[in-house]
Amino acid sequence: MFDMSAPDHIQSTLWRDLEEVTAILSEKDRVREEIIKLTREITRLSSRVVSSVHKGNFEEAERVLLALRSQVQRLLDLVEPHGDLKYTGLVYSSLGEYVEAALFYSVVVDQKLVSMKELGVPIVPFLQGLGDLVGELRRLVVRLLDQTRVNDAEKYLKVMETIYEGLRELNYPDSLIPGVRHKVDVASRLVEDTRVLILSTKNSLRCYHED
Repeated sequence: MFDMSAPDHIQSTLWRDLEEVTAILSEKDRVREEIIKLTREITRLSSRVVSSVHKGNFEEAERVLLALRSQVQRLLDLVEPHGDLKYTGLVYSSLGEYVEAALFYSVVVDQKLVSMKELGVPIVPFLQGLGDLVGELRRLVVRLLDQTRVNDAEKYLKVMETIYEGLRELNYPDSLIPGVRHKVDVASRLVEDTRVLILSTKNSLRCYHED
């Protein structure tokens, strides 16, 4: 026989669950808004670090990098309890920008490559930022060649080649390392174009001195 009290039970269960859902989603929405603000700030600061390094303003770059690391840690702490938000493209994209900026600073200023562990970021944004670093080094090489600093340019080309060769060995599907294969393809072209550019510059300088 049909229990006439069932609709009341269903309604009370539903309202209780919806109240819980509302509380959870309200918190996630608050976190999402904070994530958006932090990722924008991280992207902005990352760009300033890179720009300062290119201009040779290393003290400014270091100061901004410290502020950047603080914002990155805030983001990581914020998303840690929210796995569904932690692994989003928005978070990964901003962390990738941070990785690129931090690596660019370490290579140019400290003459070393800071490790993934030291950066404290997940694998995917580390690889994405590492791939983008090749493009930033290419920009640096072009500037060095414009100043006829060929030896310095060749040094950074070797770094570009090392990064490309390392990333090329990661034979994993895009589902595991999204966007990385594309960055490897781009890095391949940049390395080859940079190699040709350096060779062309050396030949031009050789002809100039012979004349």
